[in-house]
Amino acid sequence: MSMDFNSLAQQFTEFYYNQFDSDRTQLGNLYRDESMLTFETNQLQGAKNIVEKLVSLPFQKVTHRITTLDAQPASQNGDVLVMITGDLLIDDEANPQRFSQVFHLIPEGNSYYVFNDIFRLNYSA
Repeated sequence: MSMDFNSLAQQFTEFYYNQFDSDRTQLGNLYRDESMLTFETNQLQGAKNIVEKLVSLPFQKVTHRITTLDAQPASQNGDVLVMITGDLLIDDEANPQRFSQVFHLIPEGNSYYVFNDIFRLNYSA
C-alpha cells in the first residue's frame, strides 16, 4: 500500500465516526473474527460480538467531534496505529463527554480492517 498513513488515518476516522453516528449496525465490515474491542473494561473478540456491543450502547443519537488525531506506521507490513481524542454528544445532553480511542489498522487487499479498538471515556480527576 502506498497511501500516506496520515491520510489513511484521516479517511478512516471520518468514515468510522460518520458510520457510527448514523448506523452502528453497519460497522461489522470493519472488523474480523480475530479483531478485539476493549470498551472501558469490557473486552470482546470477533466482528459479531463487537457490533452487538456497539449497537447495545444505551443511547439513540450520538455525534463524535474529533479534537486530535495522531497516526503512526505500526510495522513493515503497512499496519497503522490511530489515536483519537474528542467529544461525544449523546442524545440531547448539553454537556459533551470526553473520549479517547485507539485503532490498530491492518492492510487487507486494497483496504484495511480494525484489528484492535480501544475506547475510553475520559473523566475529570
